[in-house]
Amino acid sequence: MRDSNEHTASYYAATRNDTADYPALLGAHRCDVAIVGAGFTGVSTALYLAERGYDVAILESYRVGWGASGRNGGQLIDGFVDVGKIGKRFGLAAADMAYRMGLECREIVVNRIEQYAIDCDLKMRFLDLALRPADMRQFEEEIASKRRMNYPHDMRLIQAADLGEFIGSDRYIGGLVNAGNGHLHPLNLCIGEARAAVNLGAKIFEQSRVTRIRHGQKPVVETADGSINADKVVLAGNAYLGRTEPKLYGTIIPAGSYIIATEPLTDSMAEAVLPQDMACCDQRSALDYFRLSADRRLLFGGLCNYSGREPTDIAASLRPKMLKVFPQLGGARIDYEWGGNIAISLNRVPQFGRIEGNTYYAQGYSGHGVAPTHLAGKMLADVVCGDSEQFDVFSRVRHMRVPGGKWFANPAMALGMLYYRLKEIL
Repeated sequence: MRDSNEHTASYYAATRNDTADYPALLGAHRCDVAIVGAGFTGVSTALYLAERGYDVAILESYRVGWGASGRNGGQLIDGFVDVGKIGKRFGLAAADMAYRMGLECREIVVNRIEQYAIDCDLKMRFLDLALRPADMRQFEEEIASKRRMNYPHDMRLIQAADLGEFIGSDRYIGGLVNAGNGHLHPLNLCIGEARAAVNLGAKIFEQSRVTRIRHGQKPVVETADGSINADKVVLAGNAYLGRTEPKLYGTIIPAGSYIIATEPLTDSMAEAVLPQDMACCDQRSALDYFRLSADRRLLFGGLCNYSGREPTDIAASLRPKMLKVFPQLGGARIDYEWGGNIAISLNRVPQFGRIEGNTYYAQGYSGHGVAPTHLAGKMLADVVCGDSEQFDVFSRVRHMRVPGGKWFANPAMALGMLYYRLKEIL
């Protein structure tokens, strides 16, 4: 599966609402803030800045939402980081901030959808699934912890005897329903937010790969056919930033993640599989996640690949996993198969920082980026505007650089994940 300059052949690309293309960058331009990358992080940053009256330009190598933002599982989940990690490193006040940010990131998405009337199939309620008693204990702890923090949404522990009300599978021993989480069409969300930013005056240049960033008092972002002089720069390329900014190369590990989509299921089959139309995931390190699309296809994802090698046949690899969960779908045709890279941070904490004072970046959401990227956009916009409270907490987190770049990191990560999978099995 080779990436092209256009959207990958996914279910999302086939059902996107807005197919309008933006021009490539030609010649010299000037703006307040130049943003590299038109995924959720870059688009969210641009929208916040455009709302505040900034002159913003986004440079995208391919299309809006081309990378993980337009290919992911579409699961809208609260939580930004492991609050415990932040508390141990920076104290209770920082932990409390991190918890509140975890709620805020999901609310940002819901509010954006409502504010700009973005048609992206948003549906609320989410089902976490347990394969082991330890998972159920973890759910109990999560409920207790969130109730202590006055969590604003209903959460309900589901025992095995009642699980059939929510999922047509005997693979699991229980679950946790969260009314505050949900699922959506991620590419339509990203494209809708980009359109909102453009309507407020932001400029987007597609098919405009950044070849160089000349740092200085007035940074210059260059492409093969043009340049932008800016007061400030935001780097939002995440797993696809590559060597664009040498100072960030090797700070994250690109890992593959893959999804299949069945043909549209009959009403009766869709209800038998997921009777309450919730998004679901299990709790393993190499988890399965799945949900129904608006036209009743089962979207089934997983197969997170840390080796750096793409599967030769995504459907052949994922279909057996789907049938372990839903053997009743043995006769269902697979209409779409796709994948792409996510950016893994070694400590699973998103990375924030500055380069030479006026270039900012956010990256490394480690596969949980739909909501956190939107909060990252707010934090980046805030720091551009002079409010660095949230940004500074996370820019102080120390991150390891991977020696040898991805050529060392991907095999090492693959071995590490194999260790955790063996622990789960045993």
